Amino acid sequence: MFRDFPFHRVNWKTSIFLITTTLVSLIFVPIYIMSHNFTTSDILFQLGMFFFYTVATIMSITLGYHRLFSHLSFKAKWPVKFLTLVFGAAAFENSCLSWASDHRHHHKHTDHDGDPYDISRGFFYAHIGWLLFKLDPMPVMDNVNDLKKDKMVMWQDKWVHLIGLIVGLVIPPAIGYLVGGATAALGCFLIAGFLRIVVVQHCTFFINSLCHTIGSRPYNSGNSARDSAIMAVFTCGEGYHNYHHAFQHDYRNGVKPWQFDPTKWMIWTLSKFGLTSNLRRVSDAKILLAEMREAKRLIEQKREANEVKESCTLSQRAEEMIDGLSDRLTSCFAEIDEAIANKVELSKSALKEIHTEIRAVVKGIGKVKAVAA
Repeated sequence: MFRDFPFHRVNWKTSIFLITTTLVSLIFVPIYIMSHNFTTSDILFQLGMFFFYTVATIMSITLGYHRLFSHLSFKAKWPVKFLTLVFGAAAFENSCLSWASDHRHHHKHTDHDGDPYDISRGFFYAHIGWLLFKLDPMPVMDNVNDLKKDKMVMWQDKWVHLIGLIVGLVIPPAIGYLVGGATAALGCFLIAGFLRIVVVQHCTFFINSLCHTIGSRPYNSGNSARDSAIMAVFTCGEGYHNYHHAFQHDYRNGVKPWQFDPTKWMIWTLSKFGLTSNLRRVSDAKILLAEMREAKRLIEQKREANEVKESCTLSQRAEEMIDGLSDRLTSCFAEIDEAIANKVELSKSALKEIHTEIRAVVKGIGKVKAVAA
């Protein structure tokens, strides 16, 4: 049965860790919960520890590993760097140096050879398979020379597993023991430790898999990255992945006022205390241009689909709708393009008006499908 299984390609250390943490969470956490009679204060304490460690570790990945170190989207003082490196280690997603190198390769080779978690190899591979199996040679870490000059990053790279063990699996039960004795300590070890690790890791993995499979592509359909408001809730704002791939150096992922992006809010808040600075952001005009280019592509796609249909009243009506939408979009495009060329900053009211027009165009494109069907 296992004669042809590629055991030599299995990443044994990573596989054993991922499988063990999952089994402990699925088996021993339920046993612990069902075998104890908890008071309300016990439940609140365990939930509090789980919530704190989940937010602290996932935010250290999104704010620290991702936006600060991988994309250099802002600068941070040493306390922010230290805390994100320490709690990032407790997420057990390898060192910041290794994580950033993989992620930079991902952006450079998205959906192609060289992308460590290439979605074109399948959902499972992009989600966790690339960690379980060594199908490709180890990527060269020649794209993080800037991070190699950071002493704090290199310190974490050297001691990442020890830091993660102490912060992620020793301190939680120690706190639990001080608060509620051995029972609370065991609960913190299982819930704030193992269960939290599994939850945080799979939230991160879903960015590589789900956010390259399901969602919208309002900024760039040239790659598989997609925006998912649902995933943004579980990943502190990382779900707006199509925007991120279009403008990877922006410190924001959820760029619209109504989009859920706690990482963006945290970076901005820290800047008010002088702990972060040089927050990089794409201008509203360039964002609207990206949306308009994508809307224009959708219009041309509908036009081509309409042309292959036999000539009829509905087809002519669809063509008229497409022409109207194209004219409205061209007008908006010309206005913004001219403003950027002349280095004129459009007012917020003008940008809002143009964005409203673009949304109406995109909504109209959806109606064309019904008319042309």
